[in-house]
Amino acid sequence: MRMDSFEDKLQQLREAFKEGRTRSAEFRAAQLQGLSHFLRDNKQQLQEALAQDLHKSAFEAEVSEIAISQAEVDLALRNLRSWMKDEKVSKNLATQLDSAFIRKEPFGLVLIIVPWNYPINLTLVPLVGAIAAGNCVVLKPSETSKATEKILAEVLPRYLDQSCFTVVLGGPQETGQLLEHKFDYIFFTGNAYVGKIVMAAAAKHLTPITLELGGKNPCYVDDNCDPQIVANRVAWFRYFNAGQTCVAPDYVLCSQEMQERLVPALQNAITRFYGDNPQTSPNLGRIINQKHFKRLQGLLGCGRVAIGGQSDEGERYIAPTVLVDVQETEPVMQEEIFGPILPLVTVRSLDEAIEFMNRREKPLALYAFSKRSQVVKQVLARTSSGGFCGNDGFMHMTLSSLPFGGVGTSGMGRYHGKFSFDTFSNHRACLLRSPGMEKINDLRYPPYSSRNLRVLLVAMEERCCSCTLL
Repeated sequence: MRMDSFEDKLQQLREAFKEGRTRSAEFRAAQLQGLSHFLRDNKQQLQEALAQDLHKSAFEAEVSEIAISQAEVDLALRNLRSWMKDEKVSKNLATQLDSAFIRKEPFGLVLIIVPWNYPINLTLVPLVGAIAAGNCVVLKPSETSKATEKILAEVLPRYLDQSCFTVVLGGPQETGQLLEHKFDYIFFTGNAYVGKIVMAAAAKHLTPITLELGGKNPCYVDDNCDPQIVANRVAWFRYFNAGQTCVAPDYVLCSQEMQERLVPALQNAITRFYGDNPQTSPNLGRIINQKHFKRLQGLLGCGRVAIGGQSDEGERYIAPTVLVDVQETEPVMQEEIFGPILPLVTVRSLDEAIEFMNRREKPLALYAFSKRSQVVKQVLARTSSGGFCGNDGFMHMTLSSLPFGGVGTSGMGRYHGKFSFDTFSNHRACLLRSPGMEKINDLRYPPYSSRNLRVLLVAMEERCCSCTLL
């Protein structure tokens, strides 16, 4: 749907929510089933679109886009009714005869703004949470991943109740117009620059918001590591999706001695994964467009190229690259790379590495490799990040039992699994009291006395109270 027809559609969505169309568990389950059918019926079409947009292999498309989305749908369907149930809470002596609970109610009309790097995953996973929570939804897919955008706009709506869900197309100008409208919740995934624009727009209406951003994710490698094991794991999650992943390691911190062992191990891993000529490998993605290609090409001039460095503008190809002798002040260390380039920065000690990480903005993810658990635990204890993984890369994202989100400039809010449902739900504090037994309330009414105050304060103390007033 184009912006010129959006006003009427927005009103229709609001009316559908006011009528309570999305409230029942049956309706929510039916829409989730629709998402499941969408994924299964259009799997090949989705894989082809991802290959067209990002040269994403069928393996990477399945692992990082389709299977993760399907797992989220399945989890929500299995747990929907239990998630929707009122959550009973503990009571004090003064409320023993009352019913106290948290009710999870939908916000209303939700806007989900989607980036281009994982266009299926980052559309459907938040959408699952919004649907499960009972909201009406406006989806704004990225105009940059054009083939996937076309499927999301033309095919996905056929599987959902279009009186409650719509897809809006357009670029930055249209997104700006969209943000002028009042929504009940906004969920944005993208970079910090646009995140600030979205947050400012939300602030005008005091709209609650989730920002899933990014940043420069550090990866510390201890001297006692097996360099080949580290290289295998780091190379896989650095060059996955051609490095266009918000949780990929943006730089490695290690000693000079470890760097000398790690570089040949990384070369070995890259050759093993992508062959002697990675440009011909079907397993290596491409940069999304010319603008990002040119930006990344400029970063190849930072430090010294130890591995890779080749590029082909016609194919939007950047070779898996490792940079050494990188200075902290160079552009590659000042911005999120978002491409297949890995700088190695040398430090003299664990303390220096932690100090280096802590003087920068808090990242979306942080990684530490060591054979000594106390080193990994020390990095965990002395730093802050949205997520943390010891001795591997972004595998924490595969667990729906763990929340995914940033901290500080890497974002705010959490989702995945039940965290998605909670994000898109208003947690309403409820207490139901009998209209009778007014005598009990005499303690709180004027004229006040010190005796009544003492009794009331005892009755209001937070405690695990299983007694019942008769």
